[in-house]
Amino acid sequence: MTQILQKYRPSLTIRAGHLARQLIEKEGLHAQQVDIVPGAAGGPKGIGIQGLDQAIFGDFFAQAPQRRTLIGSSIGSWRFASILAWGAKEGTERLSNLYTNLSFDKKMSRQEVAHICQGMLIDLIQGQEQQLIDHPDYHLAVISIKAQHIFQSDLALPLLASVAGIIGSNALGRKHNRLFMQRVISQPASGQQFKVIDDFVTHYQTLNSDNAIPWLMASASIPGVMSAIRNIPDAPKGSYRDGGLIDYHIDLPFESQGIVLYPHFSDSITPGWFDKMLKNRKANPENQARTLLLSPSQEYLQSLLLGRLPDRKDFTLKGLEQKQRIQMWNQCVAESQRLGDEFLEMVEKQNFPQFMQDL
Repeated sequence: MTQILQKYRPSLTIRAGHLARQLIEKEGLHAQQVDIVPGAAGGPKGIGIQGLDQAIFGDFFAQAPQRRTLIGSSIGSWRFASILAWGAKEGTERLSNLYTNLSFDKKMSRQEVAHICQGMLIDLIQGQEQQLIDHPDYHLAVISIKAQHIFQSDLALPLLASVAGIIGSNALGRKHNRLFMQRVISQPASGQQFKVIDDFVTHYQTLNSDNAIPWLMASASIPGVMSAIRNIPDAPKGSYRDGGLIDYHIDLPFESQGIVLYPHFSDSITPGWFDKMLKNRKANPENQARTLLLSPSQEYLQSLLLGRLPDRKDFTLKGLEQKQRIQMWNQCVAESQRLGDEFLEMVEKQNFPQFMQDL
């Protein structure tokens, strides 16, 4: 009976842009079609899809090894970095174990939080930096932002004034965020370069073994929670912060020639972090025309102990003790194998059109 019910309650939600839908309906989904993989910001939600990452990077892509561009913001860049450093299984497990066993409290300063997160990042990839740069199959593009004007400061008043200004200007239009921040894309000098042309000024920096950890730290440095990252080797002076501020769910004009395969923790794409407050701020359909979005279904989420994926607020959630949080997060990570298994089963059966919804 359980197996029968499972057939009618899929663990994955599948959404496709119009060109991705046409291609998959005509040819099916095959590894050689995939040339770009985005990774969203979203804190520990990223470890909640570990099983899906393992299936994609460990099994699916192994069917057709080739150069692919990985574009990560915040935890998305850390997910990809750990996979490039250690491989799909060990890399994802290393990330989830390190993240799950962190400990924070509300009294910690931004500097203390940054110190803990930097320690985690060092444990995650130190010694493997050159592997990220020279990986034969993947080109890693790490997104962060360069703060402008008073947003460069970590002092409380300028920071609060900046955030208030961003919220107000963003309500008028997403492009007005450029008054406070500019996009930075850090990537290895070799290989096809990922470029963006849109309403934001975008700076391009060379990712190398000396600055990989600082750029990954910058990509995940949430203003008000962590200090800005400064003095990055081989980069202009400035204050660098979380890439999700502009590119929360990576709604960018991808120049894909095939499929943009997007393992995501949400079934929708929110362009910037501050767009979460605006229900009508949706992804550009043309940007996502070749995207196949894979995310946990509502039925799957409801089956978890938390009723959702891990969240940053769990560290300080009233009534949720550290031991209980770790147990719940571990359960979320373990259950995520269902996501990967279901994806691989769909690849084998090539029954994606049966489940695809419009993105």
